Amino acid sequence: MFGSTHLGKFFGIDFRVHGTFWLLPLFVLLTGFGAGLDRVAFDLLLVLAVFVCVALHEVGHALAARAYGIRTRDITLYPVGGVASMERLPERPRHEIAVALAGPAVNVAIAGGLFLGIALGGFVLPWEHTPDALDLFVANVFWANVTLAAFNLLPAFPMDGGRVLRALLASRLSRLRATEVAVQVGSVIAGAMFVAGLAFGHIGLALVAVVVWMLGQGELAAVRARAARENVARKVREFFEPPVPEPVIPGTARDLAARGFTGIAWDEVRGVWVRWVRGVPVGELPA
Repeated sequence: MFGSTHLGKFFGIDFRVHGTFWLLPLFVLLTGFGAGLDRVAFDLLLVLAVFVCVALHEVGHALAARAYGIRTRDITLYPVGGVASMERLPERPRHEIAVALAGPAVNVAIAGGLFLGIALGGFVLPWEHTPDALDLFVANVFWANVTLAAFNLLPAFPMDGGRVLRALLASRLSRLRATEVAVQVGSVIAGAMFVAGLAFGHIGLALVAVVVWMLGQGELAAVRARAARENVARKVREFFEPPVPEPVIPGTARDLAARGFTGIAWDEVRGVWVRWVRGVPVGELPA
């Protein structure tokens, strides 16, 4: 029902806008209908600016993944955020942490730049005490980036903080078990977000909580399917490929037994001479 509109290539990555994205500006128009044209235009420009920051957040993920040889097929914007579709996910925990943190780092950099601009503006033009529409716009974009960075660092898998949690767990657990634990933690946080959204009348927060839970369950199912395929492939290899015999080191007990050795041999493990008869140790010689 809802397709995606191709916006073009940036940084060598296809950018798309999902059809459901346009429900967001439509909602802004409907809710601000009685507030005046200036207010509606301000809110629409703010939504556009925030989603430019969301797109740059996803670019941060994509460029970090590219550094590890992972290509990003496209970046798609939805009304609840953006998604960078990568060919595969980083396998090494430290790579996954770097890719996950690259997105919030972009928002921190944008917020830092805006804060520096606001601070310098106040220093250079100290007589400008009354904030105008531009000041309000910049301040809103600043706080939006602070919120994006902080929100994405929540340990709610598959958000960025949840991926960092999964990577830390994967350094000690299997990838499947680490994903299961991260998804359980993320489900608890998503449930709390959903309840808070309903309690405070913030439908957007409740919707984001549902999306986080669904994406977490979807990725867990994908990791389980991959683990099952790898397990089947391992069993097939074990069935059809004969085990490689362990090399026999000359002079060891295994070698003497295999050759049916009769005589006296030195046992390096116990540090004694041992008498063998037809490959069987029958006694130790006194020192």
